[in-house]
Amino acid sequence: MANVLIADDHAVVRAGIRQFLQEDAAIKEIGEAATGRETLDQLRAREWDLVLLDINMPDRSGLDVLRHIQSGHPQVRVLVLSGLPERQYALNVLRAGAAGFLAKDAAPEELMKAVHTVLAGRRYVSASLAELLVSDLDGNQDKPLHDGLSTREFQIFCKIAAGRGVSEIANELSLSVKTVSTYRTRILEKMKFTTNADLTSYALRSGIIQ
Repeated sequence: MANVLIADDHAVVRAGIRQFLQEDAAIKEIGEAATGRETLDQLRAREWDLVLLDINMPDRSGLDVLRHIQSGHPQVRVLVLSGLPERQYALNVLRAGAAGFLAKDAAPEELMKAVHTVLAGRRYVSASLAELLVSDLDGNQDKPLHDGLSTREFQIFCKIAAGRGVSEIANELSLSVKTVSTYRTRILEKMKFTTNADLTSYALRSGIIQ
């Protein structure tokens, strides 16, 4: 019997997922969180086996929450649910420690298959994401520019692209301003850009931010 926490800022989405989970005899308790802060509060308040995590939370990114879960609650499995493009986010959340990635428009049957796969201790990727992974192994040269970023670099890239300042990012991630500035320089070099505006433009074109 598993305890599952649904972390999504849309009440309708949470209600829909809850309905599917309630019909499964293997699910014991279902919790909800509408923000990143509420998600972390729920994790501190009780034990959860699985978090269904939206990558696009209102107060902090799902990547931030995922890193907190990995460091503070390593026994909790995380299945990321997102309406953002698989190509832009999936590989990065898997690298960051998520046990799976699923598009929000997936069929209910696929959602429950993913839930059971992750609860069983395995990783879950959709057929389309599996194709992307194989394509990368085959040396596909059409990789997006941000694929070369590390997990931390991608996390900071997303924040810069969304218009966050260096000091704000440093405070959110408990890093020094100098460290964040160094990451920014490295990100620009790797992606062959020169300004923050270039990063924002790229992120918008790629669907990384909306």
